[in-house]
Amino acid sequence: MKKLTREQILIKKYIKESIYIVVGCLLMAIGTSLFLLPNQLSSGGFAGISTIIYYLLGLPLGTTMLMLNIPLFILTIIRVGKETAIKGIMGAIILSVFIDILDKLGPITNDRLLACIYGGILIGLGTAIVLKANASTGGTDLLSYVIRSFKPYYRASNLIVIVDIAIVLLNVLFFKEIEIGLYSAIAIYLSGKMIDIVFEGIYFTKTMFIVSNKYKEIAQAIGEQLDRGSTAIYAKGMYTREKRMMLWCVASRGEMAKIKKIAEEIDPKAFLVITSAREAWGKGFR
Repeated sequence: MKKLTREQILIKKYIKESIYIVVGCLLMAIGTSLFLLPNQLSSGGFAGISTIIYYLLGLPLGTTMLMLNIPLFILTIIRVGKETAIKGIMGAIILSVFIDILDKLGPITNDRLLACIYGGILIGLGTAIVLKANASTGGTDLLSYVIRSFKPYYRASNLIVIVDIAIVLLNVLFFKEIEIGLYSAIAIYLSGKMIDIVFEGIYFTKTMFIVSNKYKEIAQAIGEQLDRGSTAIYAKGMYTREKRMMLWCVASRGEMAKIKKIAEEIDPKAFLVITSAREAWGKGFR
């Protein structure tokens, strides 16, 4: 097989990222135009401000979002860099075009509960796909970059949450319905969860700590039955002052049930602690 040149690799990468941006923006537009917007709901960010303007002045949502992003793009170019701004501009333009086109089709549902659920899921999925392309659609994502260029110690996630909460509250005040805020909060939560699922996968990793005098037998059984390794850690009970070994094992959620059963069968007196791990990389994992 002929080896690709550096230029061909970059072109292939650019095409792949462009497809991701288009698909992601389309999903975000469907969630916005066909679910949230017709039901006066907000996903936070500039979309929330644009929703108010849409109902107040009748201006197209997508176009309004793009106009609001222009000062932000200029600041991003100055403070963060051209590459980040260019991808943000590309995403914002594509998203605004899709939103204004789909807005003419009318809502899929007028049930606010269904709208916030499906709208939030679609927007989160679309956002994650755009982020996979190392891009954005402007709004609070770019705003967090700009703010952090002035205050590097600020956490981006906290900034985005604060801005989203403030904008949702504005929607509640404008429409004078507390339910709009409650449903919008569900949409924002589901959107965030979808982003986590796309980036972390649905097979969440678990960790288990096993305190037992039969740690050798348990470790051997885990290795033989599940082909999983475990690590013995020297530990000391501060109440009993007794020194002993503690097993630490990382596995999938399904495997944890089997490991628990192995430990209980070998030592019914074993002390087990199971916790969630955000990610696991290396042999046997990603």
